[in-house]
Amino acid sequence: MRKRVLWIWIGQLVVAIVLMTLLWSQLDGAAAGRDLAGAKPGWLFAALAALTLQTFLSALRWRFTAARLGQSLPLGRVLRECYLSQFANQVLPGGMLGDAGRAYRARNDGGLVISGQAVIFERFAGQVMLFVVMLAGLALAAFSSGGALPPDTARTLAGPASAVAAAGIVLLWLAPRLPGRVGRAFRNVRGALFLAFLGRRVFALQVVLSLGATVCNLTAFAFCTRATGTVLAPVHVLALVPLILYAMVVPLSISGWGLREGAAAALFPLAGATAAAGLAASTVFGLVFLASTLPGLVVLMSCLFLARVRRSSSSPSPSRLPNRNRPLS
Repeated sequence: MRKRVLWIWIGQLVVAIVLMTLLWSQLDGAAAGRDLAGAKPGWLFAALAALTLQTFLSALRWRFTAARLGQSLPLGRVLRECYLSQFANQVLPGGMLGDAGRAYRARNDGGLVISGQAVIFERFAGQVMLFVVMLAGLALAAFSSGGALPPDTARTLAGPASAVAAAGIVLLWLAPRLPGRVGRAFRNVRGALFLAFLGRRVFALQVVLSLGATVCNLTAFAFCTRATGTVLAPVHVLALVPLILYAMVVPLSISGWGLREGAAAALFPLAGATAAAGLAASTVFGLVFLASTLPGLVVLMSCLFLARVRRSSSSPSPSRLPNRNRPLS
């Protein structure tokens, strides 16, 4: 198993390096490099603050979702686990091993099924809200008086997205009607979803937390574009940046490196910017996002240190070991 994970990690690292090399060589890498070198620290710190707030809101969303499912988690522990999972997702293959780890470590508070559902639903809420914001942005861009996006382009982008949304709704409605274990499993998942997201003031709080986290994420990317000298209109941030961030979900490279930059280079011209500007902005965002997860490295090192201390304290000291040379009385 470890060998398989290692080979996957090596493969994704190679993909990321190849993609980044191709992008910087085929696009105007010199211009992107100048934008990167001249990044303004003030905007970078603002992006870091936005991502930090996003982590806090995501932690609150996970804690609230877990509580709805019957799992009680202290806020301090939730924050540590969120930072640890974010850092793991940045450096491990697949982009989900960190989330799997926090679900496994929380299994003692309610069982593995509930802990797994809480983590999956928390991530699901974030992705759905990003999707909703993207659709709203595309609609706003298509029908705005300034013509932020050509109508044909907006329809091309919104068509597949709407189809995915419709397919998800149909699956949620029809899958629980299937016979046997499959239908029963979907019915259990649907029941847990309703418990986690529906109820008096529950849906409103889930929307507030998810919308807040999404706005923080999009704002952080917009700040990174400002740091590298490009200004995106709010409608472009709403319509295009979610598509760039969704590229990170594709498990072909480490933390979406190369895929995210390619998406930014392809989409920035729609906002009147250059592909090189998209490459520079996305690269800066990736670096700032990685920096925002570094508290997770501190958590990891602390856990390893405490585990080592516990092992040392539990092992018998030399003075307690029997002396084989001592004569028997």
